[in-house]
Amino acid sequence: MPRDNMASLIQRVARQARITFRSPAGPAFGENLHRLQQLLDEVRAEDLHLAPRGPSAAAAAAGGGLPWAGVVPPVSYMHICETESFSMGVFLLRSGACIPLHDHPGMNGMLKVLYGTLRIACMDTLPPAAAAAAPPPAAGPCHRALFRSRQHYTPASPPCLLSPHTDNLHQIDAVDGPAAFLDILAPPYDPQHGRDCHYYRLLEGPPPGPGAEQPGLPREVWLMETPQASDFWCGGEPYPGPRVCL
Repeated sequence: MPRDNMASLIQRVARQARITFRSPAGPAFGENLHRLQQLLDEVRAEDLHLAPRGPSAAAAAAGGGLPWAGVVPPVSYMHICETESFSMGVFLLRSGACIPLHDHPGMNGMLKVLYGTLRIACMDTLPPAAAAAAPPPAAGPCHRALFRSRQHYTPASPPCLLSPHTDNLHQIDAVDGPAAFLDILAPPYDPQHGRDCHYYRLLEGPPPGPGAEQPGLPREVWLMETPQASDFWCGGEPYPGPRVCL
């Protein structure tokens, strides 16, 4: 059964997010962010009336007139709330689905797994002057990045955090079954204010020679900006959990 405080918990998360991201450059930001992280770590799937599953057939309605309309998408999104300073919602991934490597320009973010297992690869962009070698052959502009980590996250894991400068690029894969995560982005994506989502492909260098070990992490890599992959899209479906009022 859902816990008695489920409504107050997600409401408290939203209120703390509003407090935290109202002044991200203020002196109390670190303390407020820590408090938000603690609250987010308490959230479980049952608090949002969710049971383990992938995107539903209803999510296909978000396809509109596009070629894949009517097909259950690999990922769907449940909108919970949004203000000028942050947005919050739930992403549902079917088994084996991948949210490709993408960025969050000038944004903070927090991700808490609700069910399933996610493999999350995190990277930082590096200034052009940091390039130690020429990029590999590619069909488009390349960017230097630091591949910081690749870890598995479950409901028992603490939230995965990103900032405008650290772990700002990430790829999310559902491992061994469907998965879902609660997502907070601050401020929300807004192309008119320079916060559009860009996708990238990792350009690995030549394979190591015989007997050589695979390079560990962190390590510098090259990325090429790409269009959104044709096999990735995100549908929309109703959020079934407690209402959030801000």
